[in-house]
Amino acid sequence: QVQLVESGGGLVQAGGSLRLSCAASGRTFSVYSMGWFRQASGKEREFVAGIAWSGGWLHYADSVKGRFTISTDNASNTVSLQMNSLKPEDTAVYYCAGGRSADSTASTYNYWGQGTQVTVSS
Repeated sequence: QVQLVESGGGLVQAGGSLRLSCAASGRTFSVYSMGWFRQASGKEREFVAGIAWSGGWLHYADSVKGRFTISTDNASNTVSLQMNSLKPEDTAVYYCAGGRSADSTASTYNYWGQGTQVTVSS
């Protein structure tokens, strides 16, 4: 099993920045890629960004390209999401996920964190 714990959510004004972190523990060698997903109230969960621990894959949703940056720290088994130029439509619960392939589809991710709320006020 792999355990994922997110941190760093909160309330920020539009145009501001937040940094989310996700610490992975357990059988992390079984995880090829890490992804960030989000789910706004009343909407389906959507892919935000993904990265392979090896660095061989990096992908962003069009809605966040140029504003969000995903990165890993292999030494500490941590994946981060730097979010800049935040917009009210970025408001959602953000989830960290671990998967076995380079894919933006939520169903391909086996491990999920508990989620952290990000609220962007206008």
